[in-house]
Amino acid sequence: MTSHVVSLRISGEMKERLDRLSSATNRSSTALAEEALEDYLSQRELEIEALDAAVERADKGDFVSHEAVAGWLKTWGTADESSAPKPDIIKTRR
Repeated sequence: MTSHVVSLRISGEMKERLDRLSSATNRSSTALAEEALEDYLSQRELEIEALDAAVERADKGDFVSHEAVAGWLKTWGTADESSAPKPDIIKTRR
């Protein structure tokens, strides 16, 4: 894989933290920064995928009302605990 140089400005405090971690782990600050950036990008990509999936589900238009969810939650931890409610708000298909 081809590598590229990226330059960024960080605070003095962040630089000190990076240097301490580099020393403590015997890894270069470059390797640590690359790992941190990879973790950040992976997490953001997962969030975007989850949001896209949620929007796709929402576009289908079947929802559970607040009242149904609230009623269901009231049963939690009781002898009459009920199953999750089924969608009771159905989008009219055009």
